[in-house]
Amino acid sequence: MKIDPLPYSDGQTNFIGYLADPQAGGKRPAVLIAHEAPGLNDHPKLRARMIAELGYVGLAADLYGNGRIAETGEETQALMGGLRNDVPRLRRTVRAGFDALAKLPQVDASRIGVMGYCFGGLAVLELARSGAPLAGLVSFHGILGTKTPEDAKNIKGKILVCTGSADPLVPPDQLAAFEQEMTAANVDWQVAVYGGAKHAFTNRDADKAGRPQLGYQAEADRRSWQAMRDFWAEIFA
Repeated sequence: MKIDPLPYSDGQTNFIGYLADPQAGGKRPAVLIAHEAPGLNDHPKLRARMIAELGYVGLAADLYGNGRIAETGEETQALMGGLRNDVPRLRRTVRAGFDALAKLPQVDASRIGVMGYCFGGLAVLELARSGAPLAGLVSFHGILGTKTPEDAKNIKGKILVCTGSADPLVPPDQLAAFEQEMTAANVDWQVAVYGGAKHAFTNRDADKAGRPQLGYQAEADRRSWQAMRDFWAEIFA
């Protein structure tokens, strides 16, 4: 496996992604990973390496620019809020990472998936709603709501949502609305709900934040990763 920074741009902002290349030979399927609210820290980088271990090219995207990582809760909310409140900019930002990944010579551009964690789950769903040519999408404890549910008609790839039953940021009404949105748009979608799992259930550092709505759950982490593996194996076959 080879690890490298990957600079790219959307024409307005410069980004520095984290590329994990399995060096498996030939053109490979690839997966773009969108980070949680704090930024491109250790967790999405770990997931990029885990994706490479499966034989896919993994790129952990930089959504804030220049590899910026929030150092405080206030900075986190400011960075995330700026993108959440400007959906066209959010879509453009994620698309820049997608396009940078597609241009790599070792990547099969017809077999690119996207996945995201928490805020990153919201980000990749907005990319899908924009009509990006993705093969599939996985959301791990991602926010599912959108200001433009009618844009679901643009979704081209299959979708897997992994969410926790005890996640207050993704309550039952939000999940139900998402399911209705996907069904109305005739999207190939599936949802896995993990009992007792809180928000950020895949992140081993979630409990350190000291917020009751966050919590790591090893069983949900393991099961959702296996569900993701099966999903990519089907799509990239």
